[in-house]
Amino acid sequence: MSPSDESRVIEMAWEDRTPFEAIQQLYGMSEPEVIRFMRKSLKPSSFRLWRARVSGRSTKHLKLRSPDISRGYCPTQYKQR
Repeated sequence: MSPSDESRVIEMAWEDRTPFEAIQQLYGMSEPEVIRFMRKSLKPSSFRLWRARVSGRSTKHLKLRSPDISRGYCPTQYKQR
């Protein structure tokens, strides 16, 4: 995986509304693999903060999120140039 792909996986894992399934679809990493990757890539204190943030968060799992949420990011987040 390229450094830019690794950076993007970390960014997606931190985003509240990006489900683990989106990471798996784009990068082939299951939730346990993302957790292992984050443990390896982040400082221990940052990893603990991230785990506390995503543990039990319904928006990180497609099956748990509200059907009213149909996208993973704000439409203005990534503007085309």
